[in-house]
Amino acid sequence: MTANLTRRTLLAATTTAALAGATTSSYAGGRPTADPGKLLRGDWRPNRHDRALVGRWARDTWRSLVAMTDETTGLPADNIGESVSNPVRSQYTSPTNIGGYLWSIVVARELGIISPHESLRRLTQTLTTMARVDHHEPSGMFFNWYDESTGEVRYVDPDGTKPITPFVSSVDNGWLACALMVVRNAEPRARALADSLLNKMNFAYYYNPAARPGGLMRGGFFETPPPDEETDKGNHAGTGPDVYYRKFHYDTLNTEARIAGYVGFALGQVPHTQYFATYRTFPDGCDWSWVEQRPKGVHRTYLGLDVFEGTYSYRGMRLVPSWGGDMFESLMPDLFVPESTWAPRSWGINHPLTVRAQIEHGLEEAKYGYWGFSPASNPKGGYAVYGVEPIGMDPGGYPSDLEGTNYDGGFEGCREGANPNPAYGDGVVTPHAAFLAMSYAPRQAIENLSRIEKNLHAYGTGGFYDSVAVKSGLIAKRYLALDQAMVMGAIGNVFGNNLIRRSFADRRAERGIRSLIAMEQFSAGLD
Repeated sequence: MTANLTRRTLLAATTTAALAGATTSSYAGGRPTADPGKLLRGDWRPNRHDRALVGRWARDTWRSLVAMTDETTGLPADNIGESVSNPVRSQYTSPTNIGGYLWSIVVARELGIISPHESLRRLTQTLTTMARVDHHEPSGMFFNWYDESTGEVRYVDPDGTKPITPFVSSVDNGWLACALMVVRNAEPRARALADSLLNKMNFAYYYNPAARPGGLMRGGFFETPPPDEETDKGNHAGTGPDVYYRKFHYDTLNTEARIAGYVGFALGQVPHTQYFATYRTFPDGCDWSWVEQRPKGVHRTYLGLDVFEGTYSYRGMRLVPSWGGDMFESLMPDLFVPESTWAPRSWGINHPLTVRAQIEHGLEEAKYGYWGFSPASNPKGGYAVYGVEPIGMDPGGYPSDLEGTNYDGGFEGCREGANPNPAYGDGVVTPHAAFLAMSYAPRQAIENLSRIEKNLHAYGTGGFYDSVAVKSGLIAKRYLALDQAMVMGAIGNVFGNNLIRRSFADRRAERGIRSLIAMEQFSAGLD
């Protein structure tokens, strides 16, 4: 799957040329002058060295995605090991992985890594496969696990250890829908195929109006009842037979799950009240003292719903936390929805602060010398969650080190903190997290990634490895489809004039989302 020397030389030249014409993000402007993100981004413009360096990273990352992808079905595996010339594929994939491959194709074409002809061929192959795979037909949604080599639904879990009942996830289908929205606008020749899938997807299946005033999105459902799990039988959309819903809803705003609501708004399938039904933080009463910090904020009313605009405090900043304090939850939806521009009083303040918090945690608080914390492969094996705990709500914590160091700042007035000043150990940085931050701190992200490559050697022929422990030097030498797709999406936005955001944010998406998120004012800012 590796290209010959002539091909590689040509790709290097064309990618550098494409990046040379890039401008800085048009969506990076438009934020209030008080926006703390200006302290990070400043007046950065990509120079020749930046374009050449990031161009090489993009070419190598694309190489890993090609290695993951089955030559017959056009479906990417969930992951491969270290080798991209002789890849060992995982034998399973998901709607998220497939969506990530689709938008990565669009980026690869824009940057000159592949030709328009190859781009169309790859898009057509993958979309054609998706048109024939088994799925939940009444909702138009896809099951969570497929064999990438055949397109068949998997009835055994990814570990191959136990039977599973196929699940239909709201978030995974949200990412696939995002990719279809990108493809239909970025490649008109593939629009009919993309629309044939997108137009059947009904996110009303996930919206439960009775979950809370305003309604919440479900995590997903089964087509048939699972033998090992209690479910809620019903059908929120009112079309087709009843399904079997998992008993959880997504009830916090700052997580990756908000993408399902965004797509539902864009398609006119989910009411806007759902956005304000979710928590910014949990309430500030002592009944909620099991979380790691007492939030502060004010109450505001939107669309008739009372919203507690709670924030957490961290190193002179006040920001809306994510569940785990990780970059993926906060910033992956922003790859598609231009949140900072469309919502300058909320996300336009919060996103730069999240990036600043990640940088300060890695460089100043934990003193790892590197930064970028997000769920990824564990350098010791398997998969793990990583984050900056003080800006996350999960009481169990998304730690930033291999030791699993837990932060607990207490709940002011209700209980004392169990570990307000932890000593951190062997920090684990995840390169895709730094790429997600690049829209807000490009200079810092490129410098951080350069040192991860040069000093920690967490880089192979398929781009950055999935994670690295900074003290021990342990490296998770494998490539994950989603994480590589986040890298490609981020590069496409920063060096491709907001390619992914421009392609997603057409008039329909803007009409369904922009005015909604624009009305909110977070309590976030600098203390």
